[in-house]
Amino acid sequence: MCKMFKLLLITVYVGSFSFVPANAQGEYKLPSYSSRDGFVPVVGKNGMVSVRETIAAEIGAEILEKGGNAIDAAAAVGFALAVTYPQAGNIGGGGFMIVHTAKNNTTVAIDYREMAAGTARHDQYVIDDKVDQKLAKFSRQSSGVPGTVAGMALAVEKYGTMSLREVLEPAYKLANKGFKIYTQLEMSLARSKERLGADPAAAKVFYKADGSNYKTGEILKQKDLAKSLRAIMRQGTDAFYKGEIAEKITADMAANDGLITMADMAAYKVYEREPVYGTYKGYKIATMPPPSSGGMHMIQMMNMLENDDLKAQGHNSAATLHLYIEAMRQAYADRSLYAGDPAFFNIPVDKLINKEYAKEIRARIPLDRARVSAEVAPTKNLAYESPETTHYSVMDKWGNAVSNTYTLNFGFGNGIMAEGTGILLNNELDDFDHEPYKPDANGNVSGKANAQEPYKRPRSSMTPTIVFKDDMPFLITGSPGGGTIINTVFQTVMNVIEFDMNVAAASSKPRINHQWMPDMTTIESGVSQDTLNILTDMGHKFNSGRRTLGSTNSIVYRDGYFYGAHDPRSMNAATIGIN
Repeated sequence: MCKMFKLLLITVYVGSFSFVPANAQGEYKLPSYSSRDGFVPVVGKNGMVSVRETIAAEIGAEILEKGGNAIDAAAAVGFALAVTYPQAGNIGGGGFMIVHTAKNNTTVAIDYREMAAGTARHDQYVIDDKVDQKLAKFSRQSSGVPGTVAGMALAVEKYGTMSLREVLEPAYKLANKGFKIYTQLEMSLARSKERLGADPAAAKVFYKADGSNYKTGEILKQKDLAKSLRAIMRQGTDAFYKGEIAEKITADMAANDGLITMADMAAYKVYEREPVYGTYKGYKIATMPPPSSGGMHMIQMMNMLENDDLKAQGHNSAATLHLYIEAMRQAYADRSLYAGDPAFFNIPVDKLINKEYAKEIRARIPLDRARVSAEVAPTKNLAYESPETTHYSVMDKWGNAVSNTYTLNFGFGNGIMAEGTGILLNNELDDFDHEPYKPDANGNVSGKANAQEPYKRPRSSMTPTIVFKDDMPFLITGSPGGGTIINTVFQTVMNVIEFDMNVAAASSKPRINHQWMPDMTTIESGVSQDTLNILTDMGHKFNSGRRTLGSTNSIVYRDGYFYGAHDPRSMNAATIGIN
């Protein structure tokens, strides 16, 4: 197993690098950040990883130390999280990755979202005219064909420098030899015991023989998962999609009324897509296109507010939060009608991210009062157009960057493990709309654009993002959080580029979330009561129960140094700089 780094800031010399910490005259520059923000980022010179879980972060850092690039490190982190962060890390789920390669100065969006089986249908879970929530969320029928293995493999093959076997090996060792349970995992397994404990295969892995819980510091081994990882190391993606792992998954499906067949597994495909691009006051934003709704609607909101002087109004002031809420209200209204799989539905991306359209909808926002969501219907006549989740960020010394968000949907997916594989199954088909305009488990609302169909990919909120300054990667960020992801990433980006916060401060400020329906804003603690009173007097409504929103992992590159931060809302996360 990789050596365990004792400090979150690792000092390692890994050779020359193209990002030089010097000014125009070639003079050496010290790292700098705005101490007035009250939060201190991690600093590195030769690369950085920021991950939701420490052991996986250490593996990513070690890959960079060995000379691997950001894509190699990102894939190694993704596979390691399947072992150490089973709540959301996975090889039985899927996600999205934004990759920037320095050599060709190109950026690509890798779509490895799960896919519905060939027999999936819109009314799959409807019994007696009602959706059976157990079927939709907690059965094998809720699982889509996983995309993570294919997505990570494609990224390494096309953009990495190491072999698939090399990036898989650390995860294999962790699963085979085991690792020490950490506090958050102990808590998550204890909370999920009723669901995971009901599945014999999952119970055998995640709980002791007598049924008791693992405690922090005890060793968790996952022998079946180790065998699956070893098969992929030896046989590549065919082991997962056409070979012994696929056979075990589909046999488990057939024995338990699941949908996925060998033909479905073999039919899975990763798509490389053009990112959704936007601009904001001199910065360029590259983010995820459909079937993720995150990118286009984040850019839509930024376009709406680009001509407002938010800095003068003040960060998280009543005036700024009012505009945030109203921008979110419109974006999520549009999202309810237009977000889905572009292979099945004409999504008006160009219109939604058009700056003139943004001016039109910005002009409808009154400055002195809140609108009610009933006034904000999805904008019409856009449809025609020519043809528990986790995030991590990685940058290397050459200028390559990866922003990756992937998921099983719920924590531990549907709570079911495919017999003999050690692989937790996703319940991503719940992200389809089975009853138009009814909220799903994450509070998302949408219509027939996101209706379940064979081989279709469900709409997502995942918003992995790279922000460019002077055509170089500047900010890499993303977050988990279901339907709240878009607003979390939006506020993090705005904190950095509009309010000039260092990345640690930008990750730490209180957040808000509004999703059109219900007509209510969730707001984290830390916003002043005076501000809330002003917004309430304007007609805004707030949830009485507060909760945290999102959990970002972010990196900023500036003047020859990497500055990173993991969200203080996260337990056992890590940001590691390579020096």
